[in-house]
Order: sequence, then structure tokens, then C-alpha cells
Amino acid sequence: MSASDIWMVGDLQGCCRSLEALLDHPDIAAGDEPRFWFAGDLINRGPDSLRTLRHVMAMGDRAISVLGNHDLHLLGIAAGVRKPGKSDTFSEILNAPDAEDLLDWIRHRPLAHHEHGHLLVHAGVLPQWHVADVMELAAEVQRDLRAPDWRERLQAMYGNEPSQWRDDLEGDERRRIVINALTRLRMCDAQGRMEFRHKLAPTKQDWEVSGLLPWYDAPERRTRNEATIVFGHWSTLGLLMRPDVICLDTGCVWGRRLTAVRLADRKVTQIDCSDHADAPCH
Repeated sequence: MSASDIWMVGDLQGCCRSLEALLDHPDIAAGDEPRFWFAGDLINRGPDSLRTLRHVMAMGDRAISVLGNHDLHLLGIAAGVRKPGKSDTFSEILNAPDAEDLLDWIRHRPLAHHEHGHLLVHAGVLPQWHVADVMELAAEVQRDLRAPDWRERLQAMYGNEPSQWRDDLEGDERRRIVINALTRLRMCDAQGRMEFRHKLAPTKQDWEVSGLLPWYDAPERRTRNEATIVFGHWSTLGLLMRPDVICLDTGCVWGRRLTAVRLADRKVTQIDCSDHADAPCH
């Protein structure tokens, strides 16, 4: 896959009309069979989770989507280990005649994808991990999600502890911290201890008062010089483009923008979602 053909796309969260508008944008539609990396959270909170999911599935090998926390939340509800929330909007998926096929497709998505010097995850990585560690740990969890007894295995993956990586972690604790880092992480302390309550954009005061900083600014982060980390999950942070990180979540589901960045040259294409966020597909 040539880097010039790849567009990296932020969180869709069930905003199918915004996805359609993005795919029809001249920057993208003019390309020769463009490919797409989706930063997870294809579904939930938006008006059309089922159609969004089917749209991405129909792209086949042209689309790579990593698992986000909302995608896992759907699996947790389907497995009976999570309860639906008031803002959840994926009942159409669970009630679809081919619901099992849809769930199977979701649970076979990767938690991380590494190619062309870029590492795609939904949320973040811990400072103790190299890129090779991320891919190995992601593969461990992926095997559980793809197993026949995935519902039972998923039950042990929820919870906030442990909050800090140790090389001797095993079993459920090991899998839980991997999922939390890759799909929920925003802020941590200098040692990589994760904090999950913080959802706003980071400020200097966070560090001065609470000792918290964005995961990508953690001292001695080992992935810093190994790959550009591409992620979503953080709509209050918005578009962030640095040599070492790219944040793609620009709040489409909140009526702001859906962002795509071309991998080869970092060309940015955005769709105004103010008319799309609460409207289903045609």
C-alpha cells in the first residue's frame, strides 16, 4: 500500500452523512482507489451507527479501522457484561438480522496498526512501550477478542486497575491495562500512571496542580523516535500535528468537523459536520 494513497480519518461515531461527504470531497474522490485508516469509534452517539458500520465494512481491504472504546462498549453490551448508556445509539446494530456477523467483524478489528513509520491506535500508548511492544500486546488482546469464547474473556477486561505498566503483569491485569491504554488513555503522570477522569484539552495547570500531562508528552516515551503515533479519542484536544503525533478527533459527533490527513504529505481535508451530526444517512 503506497503512503500516497492513504487517508487517516478521525472518529466517526455514527455520523454517516459526514463520512459520505468526506468520501465525496474532491481531494479524496479524485484519487485512484484511496485507502483509509480509521482511528476507531466508528459507532455510537451519532445518528446512524448501523449505516456507518456497513459503509466502512463495504470498503473491504481499502479500510483499516482500529478498535475504540465505543466499539468495545458495543461488544461488552452484546456479551452481557456492560449495560447500555443513555447516550448509546447502536441499538440498530444489536437488533439487525445479521447482528452476529456485524459483531464478528468488529471484534476482528486490530487494536493497533503499524505501517509507513506510523502507528495507528485509538487513544494512546504508555511511555514504557516500544512500537514492537505495542504490536505484541495488542495481538495478545486481539486473540482473546477473536476467540470463540470472547464473551467470557471480555468480562475480565473492564476496570481501571492496574493504572501503571509493569513488565511482570499477567493474565487479566495485563490485558486490561493494554485495552485501557490503547482505547481510553488521555492523561498520565510522568511515570505513565493513567488517569481516566480528565477529558478536556490539557493545560499547564494540569501539570502544576495534579502532576498530569498528555500521554504523548510523558518523559522518556520510547515510541517518540520510533514512529508517528496517530490517534483519535480526544475531541477537546482537536487536530494536533507534530512530527511524533497526529490527533485526528475534531468532534464530528458534536457538530464540529470530520478530519482526514493524507499520510504521504499531511494534507488536511475537513468536513463541516454542523449539518450532519444529528442527521441519518439518506
